[in-house]
Amino acid sequence: HTIERRYQAIVWGNPEADEGTIEGNIGRNPNDRKVFMVFPEGEDGKWAVTHWKVLDRYYYVTLVECQLETGRTHQIRVHLASIGHPILGDQLYGERHKDRAPRLMLHAASIAFDDGQGNQFEFEAKLPRDFEKMLAELG
Repeated sequence: HTIERRYQAIVWGNPEADEGTIEGNIGRNPNDRKVFMVFPEGEDGKWAVTHWKVLDRYYYVTLVECQLETGRTHQIRVHLASIGHPILGDQLYGERHKDRAPRLMLHAASIAFDDGQGNQFEFEAKLPRDFEKMLAELG
């Protein structure tokens, strides 16, 4: 695991803790193969770990940063929804009202990796305008 990925997301609600780790097997929902779910320990799916921390709190939503240890399909979306804080604009795992957000409010903020020859690379991406606008409206 030489790749470090960090994401920022605006999530529904206000987590009690300032940071945490979500662990659990993620796999396809047997009742709807289009979506994924967290399975009880020892059952189906593949092991997944997401670390998160609060960056800023707003009235009814929170800006969080997520760091992945694993890279499962929809991992951040599924894990955050599983703890009761789905991503704003997530019509698959969260609320279904298109008028609340222009899109899924998830942003790939940075990636860092070693190229295998001892060279370390890190790339950061600024928040998109619509993401910044949403945060400004919330603040």
